Amino acid sequence: MALKQVSSNKCFEGFQKVFEHDSAELKCKMKFGIYLPPKAETGKCPVLYWLSGLTCTEQNFITKAGFHQAAAEHGLIVVAPDTSPRGCNIEGEDESWDFGTGAGFYVDATEDPWKTNYRMYSYIKDELPKLINANFPTDPERMSIFGHSMGGHGALILALKNPGKYKSVSAFAPICNPIQCQWGKKALGGYLGSDVSKWEAYDATQLVKSYPNSHLDILIDQGKDDQFLSAGQLLPDNFIAACTEQKIPVVFRLQQASCFCSPYFFIATFINDHIKHHAKYLNA
Repeated sequence: MALKQVSSNKCFEGFQKVFEHDSAELKCKMKFGIYLPPKAETGKCPVLYWLSGLTCTEQNFITKAGFHQAAAEHGLIVVAPDTSPRGCNIEGEDESWDFGTGAGFYVDATEDPWKTNYRMYSYIKDELPKLINANFPTDPERMSIFGHSMGGHGALILALKNPGKYKSVSAFAPICNPIQCQWGKKALGGYLGSDVSKWEAYDATQLVKSYPNSHLDILIDQGKDDQFLSAGQLLPDNFIAACTEQKIPVVFRLQQASCFCSPYFFIATFINDHIKHHAKYLNA
């Protein structure tokens, strides 16, 4: 599959690049950012996938999160894809900030008119890693995932739905129980239809209840003053309770910071901790 390089910038002796490609899953052109650390020039490196939140593109994380130095030091390739298909000419795709463009929710849609293009789950799980592994010096056996808000939801469900695929998972202010919050009800209802039982396959709190073993170490940072936490959109307590019941290790840190008004200041503050969390497993 052909890649078109959009940009390349040297950063901490590595390179932050952006590429464009034609996606078979999403039936449109997609962009992703990829950071290649200095170690990638001489050997294969593990890969850490970042999933961004509502309204974001591949640019938000690579320009605002401040992850490059830590990724360079630990020898991690970091991939940051877009959050939805783009320019599919679907009626209504640009009407809402929390549904459609910029809000793929990391599910495979089953409802018209979304089901042809809105297949972000399969894109992240299968197509993108195959593309990355075929074109860059990766070690396919060493892969982890993390994200923010909607992307935190995506990271958690991908790890929980695919035991053993990812060495570790972490999240910033993830949507933990989407079948119980308004964001989730809108997105899952729109993409998957009215049958709530189908929504449960994309809900981290539901998925962890049937996770087959405890070999998954989860780190979550949440801003105490997050407006969406108090509004009941994130529901981390439900997820923590389910993890505790299943004896799944999870470190939940309630930080004295908001991740609503300035989410990437919040992410940048704690990004090194998350990089270290993943490096512990990826470089083991």
